[in-house]
Amino acid sequence: INPMQLKPSLEFKKIDGLFSGGQINGSSGYEEAGCQGLMAGINAARKIQGKEPIILDRSQAYIGVLIDDLVTKETHEPYRMMTSRAEYRLLLRQDNADIRLTPIGYEVGLISEEWYEHLKQKEEMIQKETDRVSKLMIGAGKKVQDLLIEYKSTPLKTAVSLAELIRRPELNYDMLAPIDEERPKLPAEVTEQVEINIKYEGYIKRQLKQVEQFKKMEEKLIPEDICYEDVNSLRIEAVQKLNAFRPRSIGQASRISGVSPADISVLLIYLGSRGQALKK
Repeated sequence: INPMQLKPSLEFKKIDGLFSGGQINGSSGYEEAGCQGLMAGINAARKIQGKEPIILDRSQAYIGVLIDDLVTKETHEPYRMMTSRAEYRLLLRQDNADIRLTPIGYEVGLISEEWYEHLKQKEEMIQKETDRVSKLMIGAGKKVQDLLIEYKSTPLKTAVSLAELIRRPELNYDMLAPIDEERPKLPAEVTEQVEINIKYEGYIKRQLKQVEQFKKMEEKLIPEDICYEDVNSLRIEAVQKLNAFRPRSIGQASRISGVSPADISVLLIYLGSRGQALKK
């Protein structure tokens, strides 16, 4: 099929209640097909229950990137999911997949209460340990200096936080155990997250700011009955593409090939002047 016929929920735009998932949507590979089947099944069940669909966005999961690409970009060959397609891949890591997606799985009834509680405990431990190492000050004593020299790291001139030492490329959380005498015993999956969050804090914060801007555009919903021909100053190509795709939000509209930033500005002004830009 032409995936342009589908909503981001994988429901057909013109056939109410019919969902499509798999290679038939223009994707290749078992993983690409399987994740679509998962999302189509979840949303078909939620449709019957009278609930809103679950739509993973590009900042939440590779599934979100894949489905968004299929329904907003013209695909002329079987689609493969590659990390380079994701703008926010620094956040879409294998090590934090459970933190990103377990709450959603729990909401739709696919995750047990026991496993959800386990995740919440893990998150609490990560936060507590991150706070602890950020506040713990390490002095320039002989034991500390000897350890730094051993790992070919610059000796200290003044006291620094343990987190600052963890950020050094040549050091890691485990190496610093000898100078961290009050360190609690924590699962490896917790200490791994603590180290990643500290080492890449600057990059992660920068990407989270980008996601914040992205979310604002995704939250500006476009009325389903909008007539794009009535929008003055919208280019003919943009009108044709918007009519063909019928995007759900301003964010989705901005990713359609042939719709320029200028077209998006015109559309925002049009919706704003009529109070039509809806919020989720």
